[in-house]
Order: sequence, then C-alpha cells, then structure tokens
Amino acid sequence: MGIEDYGGGQTDRSDVLIVTTNDVPGFQVTQVIGEVFGLTVRSRHLGSQIGAGLKSMIGGELKGLTKTLVQTRNQAMERLVEQAQARGANAVLMMRFDVTEAADVGTEVCAYGTAVVISRS
Repeated sequence: MGIEDYGGGQTDRSDVLIVTTNDVPGFQVTQVIGEVFGLTVRSRHLGSQIGAGLKSMIGGELKGLTKTLVQTRNQAMERLVEQAQARGANAVLMMRFDVTEAADVGTEVCAYGTAVVISRS
C-alpha cells in the first residue's frame, strides 16, 4: 500500500472549498448559511479486529484500521460537501472531525463546519 491509501482531505472535484480556518485570505464571507455536517458509522470487520489484537501485542501501526478510518473520514467529508452544496454554500469554514465509539460495534465519524458563501475581496 502506498501513501495515497492513507491520505485524505479535499479533492479537486469539489465546488465547495473546505478549510479549518475562520476565513479564507483574499475572500470575504457574503452569507453565513449555518452549520453543516456529514456523518457515517462504520462497523468493525472481525478479521481486522483479530489482526489488530495480534498486532497490538507486538506493537506497530494498525494499517488496516488506519486505512478504514481514512476512508470513513473521506466519506464523512463527501457528505458534508453534499449538504453544503444542497444549501447553496460554496465554502465550509472551521471544518472539524469528531470521532466516537458507537455502542461498541463501530466508529462514528462526523465532519462538521459552518457553510458560507464567499467571494473574492
């Protein structure tokens, strides 16, 4: 597996700019639409759990779980973008992730931020 299997973040395909900052240099916020989020819950695969248990005894990165978490975060971001677009935004400011355990059966990942319309200053 290459590094591309472990990367995430925004792709060039999106018409919505996602940033973790409060503003975008060279742009001004012309409309605040409000909070948007993308949510997904992934169950654990039995094979990866067994592999992770064995790996945790000898140490090292749990690559299967890392890759699954990256995929899960990317899916949450895709849903965030879909919601922002549906509400008329062209940017999401202050994007964050929240990750929690979901009743011991999986992992909940939520990408959230503030949907806005921005234009060049």
